[in-house]
Amino acid sequence: MSTEAYQAKYGKMLDPKEVSVNLPDGRVITFETGRIAKQARGSAVAKMGDAFVLSTVCYGEEKDGDFFPLTVEYREKSYAAGRLPGGYSKREPGRPSDEEILSARIIDRPIRPMFPENFTREVQVVVQVLSSDKKFAPDVLGVSAASLSIGLSELPFEQQVAAVRVAVVDGQNIVMPTYDQVAVADLDLVVAGTEDSVCMVEGGAYEVSEDTMIGAILAGHEVIKEMCKAQQQLVDRCSKPKMELKPKFVGEDHDKLVATVKEVVWDELNKDVHSNMVKTDFYPAMADLCARMLEDARILALIGEGEAQDPKLAADAKAIFSDLERTAMREMILNEGVRLDGRTTTEVRPIEIEMGVLPRAHGSAIFQRGETQGLVICTLGTKADEQRFESMQGEGSKSYMLHYNFPPFSVGECKKLGLSRREIGHGHLAERSLAAVLPLPEDFPYTIRVVSEIMESNGSSSMASVCGGCLSLMDAGVPIKAPVAGIAMGLISEKGSVKEGGKIKILSDITGTEDHLGDMDFKVTGTAEGITAFQMDIKIRGITPELMREALEQARQGRIHILGKMAELGLAAPRPKVSDKAPTMLKMRIPTTKIRDVIGSGGSVIKGMQAQTGCTINIDDNGNIDIAAPTGKAGEVCRRMIEELTAEPEPGRKYKGKVKTIQPFGAFVEILPGRDGLVHISELADHRVDKVEDVVHVGDEVEVLCLGVDPKGKVKLSIKALLPPKPAAPAADVAPEASAPEAPTEA
Repeated sequence: MSTEAYQAKYGKMLDPKEVSVNLPDGRVITFETGRIAKQARGSAVAKMGDAFVLSTVCYGEEKDGDFFPLTVEYREKSYAAGRLPGGYSKREPGRPSDEEILSARIIDRPIRPMFPENFTREVQVVVQVLSSDKKFAPDVLGVSAASLSIGLSELPFEQQVAAVRVAVVDGQNIVMPTYDQVAVADLDLVVAGTEDSVCMVEGGAYEVSEDTMIGAILAGHEVIKEMCKAQQQLVDRCSKPKMELKPKFVGEDHDKLVATVKEVVWDELNKDVHSNMVKTDFYPAMADLCARMLEDARILALIGEGEAQDPKLAADAKAIFSDLERTAMREMILNEGVRLDGRTTTEVRPIEIEMGVLPRAHGSAIFQRGETQGLVICTLGTKADEQRFESMQGEGSKSYMLHYNFPPFSVGECKKLGLSRREIGHGHLAERSLAAVLPLPEDFPYTIRVVSEIMESNGSSSMASVCGGCLSLMDAGVPIKAPVAGIAMGLISEKGSVKEGGKIKILSDITGTEDHLGDMDFKVTGTAEGITAFQMDIKIRGITPELMREALEQARQGRIHILGKMAELGLAAPRPKVSDKAPTMLKMRIPTTKIRDVIGSGGSVIKGMQAQTGCTINIDDNGNIDIAAPTGKAGEVCRRMIEELTAEPEPGRKYKGKVKTIQPFGAFVEILPGRDGLVHISELADHRVDKVEDVVHVGDEVEVLCLGVDPKGKVKLSIKALLPPKPAAPAADVAPEASAPEAPTEA
């Protein structure tokens, strides 16, 4: 087919359609489709400055299932920043980095709720950064690109979604800040939403107020509204016809099954819900009741028995049971203000704490809240233990990290061990929660690693990691600014939308069931003074600023309660000194001109000091030295050796030195490592010396006084100046001389 014939039938192959949005500061975000990856079911590009982010979406055949298999992948290409990948292989690694996984989660969380509940096709969204801007991070553009690519496809999608990053610098809200602005910001958050509501918030802060956080969210949402409108313009112009989604369960058989299941289980279900059970009692009770329901003659009459049983109707019966369980729990909370375990809506589960659990750990703590238990360990290392990483901005390192592990036994399950995206996300939230209170590396030269091992879980395990992590840091003697606690908040709405009215209850310290069956998961961490991190996922529409303020205030009260328990049962402040099991860390600084002297030829000097003292020595290009010593004494010896290597001779100071060479005019004595001074022959003794060897020999150790250093750096030394003075000679016996006559006084 000729070019003319092809274009007449299909149009241009490269035919981009664009819409743009202006940011408050005049910068422009552009959305594009129709030029790249056109064989994907939907493809879109989000551009800003030099950033170019592509999203594609594809989907599989319709399958029966009870979950939505959505996969979101985010990748940053090295060529996007004009760089080659590091390491031996010059391909990007197959496995995404932790930062890429975190970015993928930020994209996944706001777009997942926009698919219908009964949609079960496999969907894969792939977001790639093809060009990056050196001034700002491109990751949040991936949310808008992903939303637009889905909106342009045949997939059902309720509303277009967009996201922006907001930083608060000197009290000002900055939308889509630069790297430099984020570095000095009091608050850094990503907010995602639709044209009419916020659906996700995540970020970190330095003890900011609740009002500051809400102001930043609202500033971000104003821009999001315009971005969603722009996306909808492209969707209206270019989208493919949407697929029809059949209701999962419809018909007379389903209606009969709904009525019969309720008749069979409702009374006992309602009784169990009101029995104040914890998870380990409630889950087995629900499983037993569901199993007995499926064996009831009234149910079997509808779904069939044995080989004649209809598996779809059996699955429908289980789904109806789950819906009734959800309804019973939500009605009890909305109408009675009572939860499954008997707590009120503002009550925090019982807390128990143990400190110093592991004998060899530098710091450790068990934090138990209800049926969620975290064993959290703090380990202190040296600069050599810092984590090295590579990103589009280049190579870097970090001296603080928090890792979160969620083994299957924590919820009584058998599963393959491995690191999930959820574990990376929870660890990141806990890590940034504590980062705001850590000492500066210049003041505390340790590498800090905190590991949270979740031993039991019934919700809020990431918040248990924050509380336990803070306690483990204090147990290790890390001088944190203030203790930090975290709490997970939930929400139950009668109508499923705030705008439609009805009863609404905010829940403090939610359990796993309340998270699963509720309408919001809002995690907030902070000190008594303010917020340090937050993560909010909203499943319903129309969350208002007033409702967010109410949730944040309730979270603040819960946080203060938990901080009080941490002080009462654990530690109120860091231990006065670093754990004696941790390496001793010393810092010092030398002139940059002396770095070569400390390192030595081929590293011979520094290696020798490390071998002699057992210390690890790290020197940077500015002359800053970190000494990691097995004991305090070894550290002091190492410090003294470096001081001697880099010291300058001081006039008037005594030195012990060794005679290195002898010349006819004097002896050269080494008073500092690699630094000689001349003892002139006239300064060897308090009498005339004809030959230097009459007083000293090569290898002799002598005590000398530094007389001075001339402009050329030559050192003048003296042995004579330190010798004791000779005793005075006795006076001769002679007659006293007659006194001279006094001069006459003038009149």
